[in-house]
Amino acid sequence: MVTIAIDAMGGDFGPEPIVKGCVNALKKKKFTPILVGKKDEILPLLPKSYRDKISIIETDDVISMHDAATDAVKRKESTIYKAVELVKNGEAQGVVSAGHSGATMTLATLRLGRLKHVSRPALVTLMPTRTGRRSVVLDVGANVDSKPEHLAEFAVMGGCYAEDVLAIQEPSIGLLANGEEDSKGNELTKATFKLLQGYPGFKGNVEGADIFNGSCDVITCDGFVGNLVLKASEGVASTISVLIKDYIRKSPIAITGALLMRRVFKLLKKEIDYAEVGGAPLIGIKGCAIVSHGKSNAKAIENAIYQAIRYVDTGVNQHIETRLAKLKQKEA
Repeated sequence: MVTIAIDAMGGDFGPEPIVKGCVNALKKKKFTPILVGKKDEILPLLPKSYRDKISIIETDDVISMHDAATDAVKRKESTIYKAVELVKNGEAQGVVSAGHSGATMTLATLRLGRLKHVSRPALVTLMPTRTGRRSVVLDVGANVDSKPEHLAEFAVMGGCYAEDVLAIQEPSIGLLANGEEDSKGNELTKATFKLLQGYPGFKGNVEGADIFNGSCDVITCDGFVGNLVLKASEGVASTISVLIKDYIRKSPIAITGALLMRRVFKLLKKEIDYAEVGGAPLIGIKGCAIVSHGKSNAKAIENAIYQAIRYVDTGVNQHIETRLAKLKQKEA
């Protein structure tokens, strides 16, 4: 049975949604949770019938959003440090945290180490598409400065993730650029294009629209560009939701239509709701780390736990090492 270490204190709303999400996950899935945090705050939130199913590691140091990510390495009594150490020591196979994302990524990379042939880990996000299947976008923030070999590794890792975790057979892999033509892009993407030519599933350059139209399963970019894409997408989704509500309030006809379209709006909201995904896996490290949104509610934590379990169960890390070994042989 998979054991998941969970930073119980890291989110914006304290331990309540994290504990609730953990309990909800236990109702539907068999796994062993370890909550790391302040026992006197966690225990009252646990239903008595679940107290023997959840372990608690006591610590009261919490890395706040205002702390530097590098501080996390020194604060060995912090919730995220102890949660990551559980994975490092083999007491857990994955860690979930809605706390300081920089601290989580730093500790996961330094304490757990990188997989063989991985120069840098990458942060993955799943974007909704009009086909109903989500596209894999990486890197979305782990690396703001990347080299061509890093992007090539991201492409391979993203392909493995899509194949194993999302069960997409022979996923297509694209390189995000300012045009589909082979000649488009900057120096970084042009050099990466050459490294990926001939790699199974690589379809060449793709544009921003391809992230959402379902024409490509894996979209590769550096962390600076990927993070801008992620934040812009969140902003667009939020704005559209607000605009729809405003137009409905202003128009009696729109109100009637909205009642008829309630199910459609509900499905749309589900597609763009980050809570449905749960979090972003940091891919390329030994073990599993899921970085959740600071504002995660119980549903988001529940889904992040499912994502961690699925990641561990699929054995995607072994697949990544095998695929990258072949890529390195090609480069040599």
